[in-house]
Amino acid sequence: MTIRLGVDLGGTKTEIAALGPDGGVLLRRRRPTGTGYEALVNTIAALVAEAEAELGARGTVGVGIPGSINPRTGLVRNANSQALNGRPFDRDLEAALGRPVRVTNDANCLVTSEAADGAGAGHRTVFAAILGTGVGGGWVVDGRPLEGLNRVSGEWGHTPLPWMRPEEFPGPRCWCGLHGCLETFLCGPALAADADGPGARDASGLEARAASGDPAAAAALDRYADRLARALAALVNLMDPDVIVLGGGISNFARLYTAVPGLMAPYIFGDAKAVNLVRARHGDSSGVFGAARLWDSA
Repeated sequence: MTIRLGVDLGGTKTEIAALGPDGGVLLRRRRPTGTGYEALVNTIAALVAEAEAELGARGTVGVGIPGSINPRTGLVRNANSQALNGRPFDRDLEAALGRPVRVTNDANCLVTSEAADGAGAGHRTVFAAILGTGVGGGWVVDGRPLEGLNRVSGEWGHTPLPWMRPEEFPGPRCWCGLHGCLETFLCGPALAADADGPGARDASGLEARAASGDPAAAAALDRYADRLARALAALVNLMDPDVIVLGGGISNFARLYTAVPGLMAPYIFGDAKAVNLVRARHGDSSGVFGAARLWDSA
């Protein structure tokens, strides 16, 4: 049996999934992400070995990471899991596994999965955004992910918040060194801090709190929806995708899909106001399924 193994390396969890020849899910496992570079490599190698032992088959391996590999140096850069930066991650993982490995940005994995058989299936141009601990994005056009000359296509989280209000300028300092990146406004910890003050990091309960009448939660979510609308409107003006898919923990907030399209309208050029904004069909497993599909074009 031919299997495809995908690994999603996240800031708090690392997940592996095995897909069969028909795309069916044969196995899924999660474990906490270790700290330190060697621990990251060893965790993935162990997950692959355990999955193959359980299934009695050897597979291809694709990995999604919160960064990208510089095509000139072969080293990881731009990863918010900063232990990866400056490391030859794909080569080290290949040595640990004894086979070729395909590694790409986690948002590229999300959009690959959703364009194949998720919320973007059947559309020519699909943009997917991760709204979680970090913020990123990825493109698929005619079934093919776009990585770009420098492999930074879709790094939407490190573009500035557009149409800033005076009170927003210049924006928080991002870990990348710049001010006002979308990630500093739209990541989960930023939303939590907006509602509950510095030090708050968990935004998962804010929608329920807002529904029960919590004014701080409701106001923070209103500001978040407005900022997300501005960010996505700029994206529509640039590329006008057929569908925009939201993934990550914040994508579970139902109010985004009713509020944001209307809030986008004043910022979209001319009379082109149609917006197709949808939630990722595979939820927080889209990334791992997309990683497994990295070898589909082989």
